[in-house]
Amino acid sequence: MSEFVDKIEVNETAIGGIKAEKMKTIAARQGSPLACIKFWVVVISTMLLILWVCAMQLATLDDKIMVPKSAFYFPNSFPPQRVYKNNGYLIISPNGGLNQKRLGICDMVAIATYLNVTLIVPKFANGTYWNDTSTFAGIFNVNHFITSLRDEVRILKELPPEQMRKAESEPLYYMFPLSFASLEYYYQRVLPRIQKHEILLFSQTDARLANNGLPEELQKLRCRVNYKSLRFTQPIEETGRKIVTVLREKGPFLVLHLRYEKDVLAFTGCIEGLTKEEAAEVNEMRYSHDGWMHKPIDSKRKRERGSCPLTPEETALVFQALGIDRNTTIYIAAGEIYKKEKRMADLAAAYPNLVRKQTILKPLELEPFLKHEDQMAALDYIVAIESDIFIPTFEGNMAKAVDGHRRYLGFKTTISLDRKLLVGLIDQYKNRTLSWDKFSLLVKKTREERTGKPARRMEIPDHPRQEDYFYSNPQECLPPPTSTFN
Repeated sequence: MSEFVDKIEVNETAIGGIKAEKMKTIAARQGSPLACIKFWVVVISTMLLILWVCAMQLATLDDKIMVPKSAFYFPNSFPPQRVYKNNGYLIISPNGGLNQKRLGICDMVAIATYLNVTLIVPKFANGTYWNDTSTFAGIFNVNHFITSLRDEVRILKELPPEQMRKAESEPLYYMFPLSFASLEYYYQRVLPRIQKHEILLFSQTDARLANNGLPEELQKLRCRVNYKSLRFTQPIEETGRKIVTVLREKGPFLVLHLRYEKDVLAFTGCIEGLTKEEAAEVNEMRYSHDGWMHKPIDSKRKRERGSCPLTPEETALVFQALGIDRNTTIYIAAGEIYKKEKRMADLAAAYPNLVRKQTILKPLELEPFLKHEDQMAALDYIVAIESDIFIPTFEGNMAKAVDGHRRYLGFKTTISLDRKLLVGLIDQYKNRTLSWDKFSLLVKKTREERTGKPARRMEIPDHPRQEDYFYSNPQECLPPPTSTFN
């Protein structure tokens, strides 16, 4: 290539030399004003010819360079790579459902950045109740994840060869980091172990970083990972957008995150409205899974504390009391509702326009995702953040993740139901100590300050599990509110 460039320079010199001699001859022969004008016309024409020849040859040079046309080639769209002394390698095995994994990954990127370690693309733990075999690459765009964060942390798809041989020849050193741990914990307890063993495995990643007390730049990095870098794969994105498009054609729509799947009832021990046989079936499921509470749960007391998901029947009453129009399109973002034919009857009668992804998409369109609960949940997530209103009936990881994401998108309306107050009102209405009008008025009052508007995250330093979760209200990353925080 350098030889080719040299030829261009030689050609330019030769052409310039020949033309210069001709210019001198013309100038010597013609001294009149007209002759001068002709002389400069020839000079300008010659220079334009030289520039044109150079442009043509450089264009040919560009063709020889072969600029990449890859789908992942976006000039100047990704940040420059960060260079730092690598303290070791961190392997993570995110656990739980889609959103528990997602938020855990955000924390792990922040921790890897803080500790100056190389992060290996997450290896999902598939031994959970759902037994979903989806890989990270089956849900998220791996190349985008790596490249979009290269100014913050080094991320590799696999360990380098030398470290890979070490990992294959001896057991990996692993640990379970503390829940809601501080940066000091990671610096004093975790970093020395990575430096000693070179490779460290985190077997759990859910809620392993404090909600508060972190530098603002690290909090903003958690948001950047969550809302920018963890992009779903193209098939998931396109299918999710298709569902949204179909719903939009019908007008505004509401997403109801109805947590009434069998595993939710079993895990929480909430059996409101179940027959004795159904309650026994749910309890049997809880006792059959390691890590779930293997002792009696007082469902009645738990419900009164607001620690149970609303039932479909209770949800129907609340929606009617809130004044939600009967003709509203309601998208159910959930798994299989337990005993759905019976339990969904009241809700379907009150709101006939209930839809799910299974009723919107053709079987062939949904077929690639059917055996992967996390991918099905990803479709629901896309629809949930795009909806006009989002209402969860329980405070699970998806409810918290979507709430925070909708705040990030401009404080889109999210109605967080106060279950403790609502179940008390529902019981009073059912036993006829409250009229419908009074019941409706009180239900509307419960949601006045719970619609996803700007508010300060509640902090309880000694009880992080009881304070507001960072990802449900990432205030450090949110657009400036039009009014002061509450």
